[in-house]
Amino acid sequence: MTIRVLLADDQALLRSAFRVLVDSEPDMEVVGEASDGAEAVRLARERGADVVLMDIRMPGTDGLAATRMISADPALAHVRVVILTTFEVDDYVVQSLRAGASGFLGKGSEPDELLAAIRIAAGGEALLSPAATKGLIARFLAQGDSDDDRDPARAERLDALTGREREVLVQVAGGHSNDEIAERLEVSPLTVKTHVNRAMSKLGARDRAQLVVIAYESGLVRPRVE
Repeated sequence: MTIRVLLADDQALLRSAFRVLVDSEPDMEVVGEASDGAEAVRLARERGADVVLMDIRMPGTDGLAATRMISADPALAHVRVVILTTFEVDDYVVQSLRAGASGFLGKGSEPDELLAAIRIAAGGEALLSPAATKGLIARFLAQGDSDDDRDPARAERLDALTGREREVLVQVAGGHSNDEIAERLEVSPLTVKTHVNRAMSKLGARDRAQLVVIAYESGLVRPRVE
């Protein structure tokens, strides 16, 4: 199956570079380019995109607002958004994940990393750059850790999880893959995948990225700042 990719960035040069890279892969194709968030949402609907590479800072409707729109549209439930950011200084990372993004990637990443991120997002199997994602989510949530930021309903929804599902959720929040979790818990990767899917269903999460945020926001996992 060919992964249909939409590029959303206000810099034409970057879009051109991404297009050349993506179109060079036999299992991917660029189905459209957008220079702002509103256009990205429209093209995601019209072109049947599977993955949107979304710049977070764009004129007019920015990437964060566009991600919220895509996440809230039932017709776009299959679309995965990958935020492209200079995440070392970008305090919108966690907001992006809360808005429904599947993960994020630095604009300075290697080409192979970008292509792998697209495939991972399309498959919905894991966070992008798990170690970096875990650390940044922890850091930003710690900076904004207040009662106002927390969703008590999410903490209550954790009651619906079995003990094993909670255990798996903690591992997911640690940035571990299904195979790594299976090894740690001494179960099969298929069993882990089943627990992850059930946790997503019970918690109303679109993917693993949102599971991580829920784990932190509910207090199941505590942020640690290095």
